[in-house]
Formats: sequence, structure tokens, C-alpha cells
Amino acid sequence: MFKFITNRPLWVNILAGILLGLGVFAAILLSLDWITSHGKASTVPSVAGKNYEEAREILKKAGFKVEIQDSVYVDTVKPLTVIKQIPDADEVVKSHRTVFLIISRAVPPLVEMPNLLGYSFRNAEMVLKNMDLKIGDTTFKPDFAKNAILEQWYNGTQINPGTKIRKGSTISLVLGDGVGNKEFTVPVITGMAFGEAKKILESNGIVIGAIVTDANVTDTLAAWIYKQNPERFDDEKRIQRIRSGQTIDVWLQVDKPAKADSTDTKTILDL
Repeated sequence: MFKFITNRPLWVNILAGILLGLGVFAAILLSLDWITSHGKASTVPSVAGKNYEEAREILKKAGFKVEIQDSVYVDTVKPLTVIKQIPDADEVVKSHRTVFLIISRAVPPLVEMPNLLGYSFRNAEMVLKNMDLKIGDTTFKPDFAKNAILEQWYNGTQINPGTKIRKGSTISLVLGDGVGNKEFTVPVITGMAFGEAKKILESNGIVIGAIVTDANVTDTLAAWIYKQNPERFDDEKRIQRIRSGQTIDVWLQVDKPAKADSTDTKTILDL
């Protein structure tokens, strides 16, 4: 069947091969414009902010192919919304090019609930924000640790650290109100060294308030308390009470004061 080739002179076959190769090469050159859409360009329409299905239809009608490049979580954006497009809107590119889309996730990813117990409210707020979690209701309960996180709640129940929840979830917090629920008689600290009284007061959640020192006091901790506010008794000789988290102001001097009248005060703490 190959006699038509073998019966011809070699130079004829070589010439035919050359002509065939030139023909194929010319055909490729002539079809390049059609294959690559050379000279055909289109403006990319803007689809940012649109729903994915709507954006896909717009781009297809404009002659572009569409692919999702990535999906990210943004709590302020509706699910399946186009966040970014590549190429950008209004760019002039070759027709039939693929436009890549970055869309918002339909389902938020899971994160581990952090342990906020003991944090200040401000620090807890920053931690939740960094983890894409929201702060819900904030309530208070008696505790001398003012604005410290005492409890963390999710969907009506307390949530343990490490529990998996969705980004965007709302966490409610219970904070200390700065005043504890432990109430007792105002202690008498006049006649005591400031360092000793401070240690005892702070161990019971009472905070030292204003400290007023005489001019010759150089060592506050070694100074002596000669006046306090509030005192154990009010002006009508009624016993006053104090709670954890409240403060006592003190006045200090170098010399140990004389003992107060035993009918008005006590010389020891009554906690």
C-alpha cells in the first residue's frame, strides 16, 4: 500500500515532506489568534459583595470562567459572599480568562474556648476579639476582685475552656463587682504598725485606700496608724460594718500612739 511512496524518487518524498511541514506550521500560525483570542479583550465586571451564584452568572455572561480560589471567615459578611476577585474589577483582560473568587465561608470554623477566668474584662475582651468570638451579656456578682472574670457562659450554660465552638459565637461573662459578700465589723487598726495591718486587711479582701503620712515618716511600713476611716463606731456610737473589696483610709506617724479608750475601740482586729 506504500508503493506510491516507495516508487517515487527520494527527492520527491523529501519535497513533499517539507511542503507538508510548512502547511502544518502555517495552519498553526493562522489559528493562534483564534486559539488565544488574540486581540479580543473584555472588562472584568465588579462582583465583590455579591452572592457567589449571582457573581458567577455575571462573570459567565461577560465571557469569563469562574473558580473559587479560597474561602475565609468574616463575621461581618454574609456566608457565600464574594470578598475579593482576581483580576480586580474594571481590569481589561483577554476574553474567556478565569476569574478567581475569594468568598466568605458558609460554616464558621471551630475554635477552642479560651480560659478567661481571672482575666480583667479588658483582657478578656481582647482575647475573644482575636479569636473572632463576641461578647454577650455581662453581669456582676459580689466579689472583691473588681471586673475580674468569674464565670464564662455559652448558650445558657457555663462553658469549660477547650470546648469546641464556632467562630462568631457569643460568650456571656460574669464579673466581680469589687465588693465581696463577706461582711464584718469594721476592724480597729489604730495603734498597729502599718505593715502588719496592711497584711491582715489584704488577706481579708479589704483594700488600703488613702495613706496620709506625717512629714517625718520615712518608712511607711514601719510607721504607726493613729487614725483610720471608717472607724469601728459612727458618731452615734453604732458599730459600722464593712465588706470585702471596700477600702480603709489610714493616717501614719513615727511614734506609736497611745491606746484608744476601750469603750470606743478594740486593740485587735475583729475579722
